[in-house]
Amino acid sequence: MHLALHLLRLVRALAQDRTRLALENLALRQQLAVYQRNVERPKLEDADRMFWTMACEFLENWREHLVIVKPETVVRWHRHGFRYYWKWKSRSKPGRPKLDAAIIALIKRVSTENPLWGAPRIRDELALLGHEVAESTVAKYMVKTPDPKRQQTWRTFLRNHLDVSAGCDFFTVPTLTFRLLYVFVALSHDRRRILHFNVTQHPTAEWTAQQLTEAFPGNERIPRFLHRDRDSIYGDVVRKRIAAIGMEEVVSAKQSPWQNPYAERVIGSIRRECTDHTIPIDEAHLRTILREYAAYYNRARCHQSLDGNAPEPRSVHDSDGSVYAIPHLGGLHHEYRRAS
Repeated sequence: MHLALHLLRLVRALAQDRTRLALENLALRQQLAVYQRNVERPKLEDADRMFWTMACEFLENWREHLVIVKPETVVRWHRHGFRYYWKWKSRSKPGRPKLDAAIIALIKRVSTENPLWGAPRIRDELALLGHEVAESTVAKYMVKTPDPKRQQTWRTFLRNHLDVSAGCDFFTVPTLTFRLLYVFVALSHDRRRILHFNVTQHPTAEWTAQQLTEAFPGNERIPRFLHRDRDSIYGDVVRKRIAAIGMEEVVSAKQSPWQNPYAERVIGSIRRECTDHTIPIDEAHLRTILREYAAYYNRARCHQSLDGNAPEPRSVHDSDGSVYAIPHLGGLHHEYRRAS
């Protein structure tokens, strides 16, 4: 309304006699001077800004008629209008489509429920749910949590003969009463699958030999090589048992854990993802915790070295069903599937 009124006045003024127009202009300027002496700064509306932005295109001497604002202000208004115009004109930008809000919510949900997981693990979990999302996108939308001081990942040095190799090692876990429990773990190298574990407070060579027998029963395919370190517990009884099973020992050099990388890596995973977050009461309690973790590790946990799948491969869910979570270890980790 104000803009139309100003335009009508502008047209009428252009049609009037120049002498009369000059007198009216002089009278208006004198009144504006009085108004400017009594008012600190008048408030301008968007219609006023639009009027002067358009007037400067039609009046050659528009700068001479300005009193309440500076000419530079009108120029700035025009530039703002230019930017707003092209922003409005470019509101539908071409390019990569936006990520669906449901996937963003799922990324945040998975990262919140699994604070120990990084972007690669979450990306692999989403891929098994039928969502192909880049790792950088996952890192952008995942809920950031303080780094739980994860150890540096073990690099894989052994590339050949994975399907005929296995590894074993010991690690310790403190109990609620500050006793040390010794955990023996054996795994195959081809799919990083945990073959066997057991817990004892007093490990002996005979006990270790019995664990090897249980880890490699005669009814399964026996690996050709068994990687171990130089711990003194691997005495004559253990070496004879390994030979009786039909395997050859590959012994690491002194103080060289990187020569048995798969066993060291699985022990690191067990510590970071399980025992560092639990306090076992006794052997039976720790055995129960490790049994549940081994089941999660073999059947559900995503591995980067296994193309983002589990040691026992999981199928990809391409259906449109809702995603539900299966908690493991009391909710410390989760497995995600789609409802059929």
